[in-house]
Parts: sequence; C-alpha cells; structure tokens
Amino acid sequence: MKSVRRPLVAVSTALVLVILQAVADPTGLLALVGWSGAQPTITAGVWPFAPYLVYLPVLLGMVWWVTLRAGQRYWTLVAGVVLAALLAQALACLVMTGNLAISAWAAGYVTAKAVPAALIVAAFARWFGGPTTREAYRCGPPWIPAALFAAAAPLLAGEWWTSAAYAPGVPVARPDRGPLSVIVAVLLIGLATVLCQRWMRRRVPGVLGGWLAALVAGGLVGLVQAIVAFAVDGGLSGDLWPGMAAYVAFADGLSFGACVGWIVGVGALVVERIPAAGRVRVARLSAAAIVVVAVVAALAVPAIAPASASATDAAAPAGFLRASGTTITDGRGDQVLLRGVNVNQLVDFYQPKAGVPATRPLTEADFAGIAAQGFNVVRLNLSWSALEPTRGVLSKAYLAKVQEAVRWARQHGIYIVLDMHQDGWWNGATPAGTDCRPGTDPMWGYDGAPAWATITDGAPRCQFTGRDISPAGDRAFQNFYFDTAGVQSALVTTWGKLAAIFRDEPTVAGYDLLNEPGFGETAPVTTSSLLGRFYDRAIGAIRAVGSRQLVVVEPSILWSGLGFDTGPTPGFTTDGNIVFSPHLYAESITMDRSLGLPPIVSLERQFTLAQRVAAEYDAPLWSGEYGYWGDTKDVDARLTRYAAAEDANRLGSAYWVWKQACGDPQNGIGPTGNGLQVQNCSTGGDAAPRTDLLSVLSRAYPRSAPGTLTMLTAKGRDLLLTGNAGHDSCGLEVWVPGAPKPVVHSTGVTAIATSSTPGGWLVTGCASGRYTLNTSG
Repeated sequence: MKSVRRPLVAVSTALVLVILQAVADPTGLLALVGWSGAQPTITAGVWPFAPYLVYLPVLLGMVWWVTLRAGQRYWTLVAGVVLAALLAQALACLVMTGNLAISAWAAGYVTAKAVPAALIVAAFARWFGGPTTREAYRCGPPWIPAALFAAAAPLLAGEWWTSAAYAPGVPVARPDRGPLSVIVAVLLIGLATVLCQRWMRRRVPGVLGGWLAALVAGGLVGLVQAIVAFAVDGGLSGDLWPGMAAYVAFADGLSFGACVGWIVGVGALVVERIPAAGRVRVARLSAAAIVVVAVVAALAVPAIAPASASATDAAAPAGFLRASGTTITDGRGDQVLLRGVNVNQLVDFYQPKAGVPATRPLTEADFAGIAAQGFNVVRLNLSWSALEPTRGVLSKAYLAKVQEAVRWARQHGIYIVLDMHQDGWWNGATPAGTDCRPGTDPMWGYDGAPAWATITDGAPRCQFTGRDISPAGDRAFQNFYFDTAGVQSALVTTWGKLAAIFRDEPTVAGYDLLNEPGFGETAPVTTSSLLGRFYDRAIGAIRAVGSRQLVVVEPSILWSGLGFDTGPTPGFTTDGNIVFSPHLYAESITMDRSLGLPPIVSLERQFTLAQRVAAEYDAPLWSGEYGYWGDTKDVDARLTRYAAAEDANRLGSAYWVWKQACGDPQNGIGPTGNGLQVQNCSTGGDAAPRTDLLSVLSRAYPRSAPGTLTMLTAKGRDLLLTGNAGHDSCGLEVWVPGAPKPVVHSTGVTAIATSSTPGGWLVTGCASGRYTLNTSG
C-alpha cells in the first residue's frame, strides 16, 4: 500500500499556493483561482461558483491521484499536476458554458499558470513527501494507442489551432487547412505520442501513463509547430512574436493532450490485453485507419464555411457598402477604402476635473475639416449611458445629436460608422473611502454602459496597471457576457432600435457593436465564445429590422494590449456582411511600451496577423483605431511606417482621434488636449493642429477602385496604384491633397477627370481589366 504522505504534501502545497495567489493577485490574471472581491450571487447562475465548486475540487482531487500514480519522479509529477490544472479549467468552463469544444480549448489558457504551479508542487512533494521507490513498468507496443490519438485530432479539432499563431505552412490537424497540413500534423502527433509513451509508460502505470504521454506529446508537437512558424512567418523581425506564437502552439498542444489524451491511456490498456500474435494485425489496421481518417478529414468540407460574397451582395441594397469576401465594396464591383478619424465628441466621459469639459462640441465645421483632409469616414463614438440612460428608453435628445452628425457627414461626402464605445465598461470612478488592495490603485471613470447595466457584485473599482484591468470592470463584463439580469439582451435590443432608425441611410456604412470588449474573468470563454454569441444576437436584431449595413466586430481589448488575440469563435455568425476590426496599436499602447520591452508584435507584422484572423471569417479587415503614439520623438517615423504598411496591405482605418478635450480622462490634465486638432487648455480654444501627422494621414489614396487593388504606394501627393477590374467600371476615385493640380499618368484607365474639392483634388476614371494610375506634383 502506497503512503499517503506524498499526495498529502502535494495537495497541501497546491491548496496553499491557490490561497497565496488569490490573496496576492487582486485581478485573478495570474492566480489559478482568483478572488476579486466580488460576491457570487445565485441569481447570476452557476458561473460565479464554478471556480470554487468545480475548478478547485477537481484540481486538488487530480493532484492527489497523479501524485499517487506518478509522484515517484519529479518530472512525471510535474506533467501530472499540469494535467490536473488543465482538466480542472476545462471542466469549470464546461459547467459555465455547456460547450465542450470551447471548454477543452480554453484549458490551454491556464498553461502559464499551470506550469509554474506544477514545478512548485512537484518540488515540495519531492522534498517533503518522504522516500521514493522508483519502479519500472512493462508496457505494450505504443503504435496502436498513438494511431488512435492522432486519428482523433482532425475529428476533434474543435477550436484548437485557429489563432493568428498558425501561419500558412504550419501543419495543423484541421480539415479547413487542406489535406497536406492535416496529414503532416497527424503524422507528427502519432510519432510524438509513440516516443513519449516509450518514456512515460515505463515510469507511470495504467491509464495515467498513456494520458501523460499524450499531454507531453501535444506539447512537443506545439514546439515543432513553433519551429516551422519561425521559418515561414518572418522569423526574428525585431519583435517577440516568435516566442508568443510558440507559447500559443505549446498551450494548444498541452490542452489537446490533456482533454483527448485519455484515448492513449485507455488504448494502451486495451492493447496490453490483446494476445501478442494479434497485435501486429491490429497495428496494421490502426495504421491504415489513421491514413484513411486523415485523408477523409482533410478532404471534408469545413462545417464553418462563412457566407458567400454573392449572397452578401444580394442582401445589401443599392448604394450601401457591403462585404464581398475580404474586401469592402460599393456593390458595383468597386473596392472601397475607408480612411478617416475617430470622433469622440458625443461620448459621455467621466469628468475628472470640475470646470474642465470632458468633450469638445461637435459641429458641422468638424465634418468640413475632416473632409478637407481627404478623409471619407468618421467612426462616431457613442455612449450607451447617454443613448439609454433609462432602461428601455432611448434618449430623444441624444439621438437628435447622432442624427445631426449623420446629416453633416452626408453633406460633406463622409461615411459614418456608429461605434458603441466603452473604456473600462462605464464612467464610474473609485468611490470615496474605497480601500484598494495592494497592487491596485484608485482610478478615474471613463465611459460606456449606463449605471443600470453595470453589475459589479461589490468588486472594488480599482485599477491594476490601467483602466482595463479592474476587478469591478472585469466583473461587470463577466455579468454582461453571461447576460446577468438581461444586461446583454438590453444592448442587443438597443442595437435593433438604433439600426431601425438608420436602416435606410447609406451614409451609415456600418455598426461597430462594442469597442474593445473587456476580457471579464474567464478568457477565452468570454473573449471568443460569449463575445461571438453577443455579436450574433446583435446582428440578428439589426437584420430583423431590415438594416443591411456592414456590421463591425472587434476582438477583445487583449488585441489592443498585446497586438494579437483570437477574436470571436470562427463560425460565430452566418451573416456574410461583417467586417473584422482589431485596433492596430502595435508599438503604441501595447503593454510592451509601458514595460520597456521590445515589441510583442511589430508595427508591420500586426497587419499580417490581423489579415490572417480576418481570413478565418472570410471578412474584410478594417482598423477602427490606431495611432496614439503620444509626444515621443519618433511619432512621425512610426506613423510613416504605419502608413506604408497600410498602403502595402491596401487597407483603410480610422485614426485616434480628431479632437480630445482637456478634461477627457484619457487625455489627463495637461497643457493641451491631444488629438489632430489640439486644444489649448489655458484658454479652452484651439492650438496649432498636428500638421506633422496630418501630412501623412491625408496622403493620396483611392477612395474606390474598379475590381480589386493589387498594389498601392503613396507619399503626400505621389501615388502609384494597380488594379484588376473584371468588368467595365467608372468607379475609380482618387484623393490627392494640396492646391496644385496633380499630374496624372495611367494605363488601362479611360475618361480621366480631375476636379478640385476642399483641401485637394479628386481624380476619377473608368477601367476594365488590368490598370495602373500614378499621380505626382
């Protein structure tokens, strides 16, 4: 009979570690089980209790079991505790969501917590767990269990291997990546599992030995994928992306092994009971089965295929923009680039200093000034708190301001994207007398939801490193994602009401459903699955009232902070008229800047990653925010690099921000209100605008181009573009800044006309087939 001393030490260490982390980490980001100070409520459902009634018991129970079975050696116990942590996470998420695929994939998100915890628990068990007896066990042939495990990969791929980390050329066992990718990945999984079984099952008996072998094999496959990604995805480009991609692949591999690896353990036991004479035949049949499964899975039509572009075009009325595959078009065969600015002058910001307004007035002169810079879109930031201060009743006064802004935009030839803006969930500040836990600080409020839609369950309104990591804000988002008290349903209804007002207005290009959604407390359940569910519900409400405009969907705030994220779960909607809109802030407000680290993702690479995720939705990419480099000396150089990358990728975007008031909490209290149009805080009037930035932002670009743009470069008034039009179109329209009339050269373009417009010139023409246009002077 084995002594219980070692498992008792392991479980006690794990429990103490959980308690210490919960006390030391006020956000729960780094803790196995976080404690934010929020009070769980039964009315919210089961999710508030899952960390304590599911995760913790499963973790401790699994630690006891793996220590009994694998605790005689340090590294086998490390693997066992990692398995325990990942399975506990998967089961807790399953209780929260009822979605097995999401929950299994989400287990990988605790890898960065699970591995250090496992190292500590295994160390204490070794030091204080008493003497060990290292036994060697006999095991059967590894090929059959490995074949079963590998063959299961493409069939059970679920949400694994779907993020930006998997560049084209990286082998993954997903049918939508093609036959070669699946076959290579399946062979890798099988080979790695064979090797790991030979090592693990001689040290750990029974089902657990095979299970741990699968866990380690999954991690090894992730490392191989990372090496391939390094070779095919740009390697070292001055950023930390190769390391981040390696971590994602490693975590995916571990979670796949943790949740599916029991197949190896059970399969190994079954094989050991087969007479030796029959094992060769079974092995051959297994090898044949694995090849058949891999090929069939690789050739299968993906179940999550997005809506076709033709169906989208048929659904959008004439005169409205729409998504045609991965480009935004006007419905006449012309690609449209939306380039402009954010306007935050209708946001209901917290006012940190009495007498200093948090916003500047919005007037028609703003739209005239925006048009004079050549911009053709405004991302108009709205506040739910101002739109619906009383639940179920939209403010007529606020709606009038929005409608007035849309009217001004129409008069000046500018599209509007209505953006439901939020920063930190709502505009509430830390209440007086609040005791913030060590590591957090009192904070200003910002903007977003009304008070009636803010459910914090008593979590403190204190910030950790910034506004977007706050126990109160995280809990408010968590309640939103799980639709506590119908909060999410209320916003879905509000979007339906807003869309009904603007459904016949082609000036409104689209609806941005929620700015930089927070991650709540259980990413990626919140940031992928539940965020996608909200988007799908809101899209349904918008379409139900007959509005066919574009719907803009964003990944979570993690993208703005890291330079990448997963985005909503692929297949979250069947609607084809969507646009994917991460905020491309790499080398700007990403956390590497504040920590003094090299870029996590370089300014140029962020476009590649964003395009990769947009392609998973078969949707256009449009960056709803970028910029905000502050007053650093290299701001002009960074913006110039951004502009070159944006042109190279033939994309549009909206710069942050047109105007920012001196009392805006995002501005801080200083001598000026930042933005392209600067405010003098001592007088409240205008200061000199940022002409250095505007000279780059207002460079020449095609507002629309027949067919598809194939190349674009621009600097100031000089532009070179090429395109390919499948049919005759007179939709070429190019903005050129400045007073002098531009010199135009072209091939394949007819009926060229140049007309003056406030701030510059518009060059128009017709094209069919391949064409080139160059402006200079």
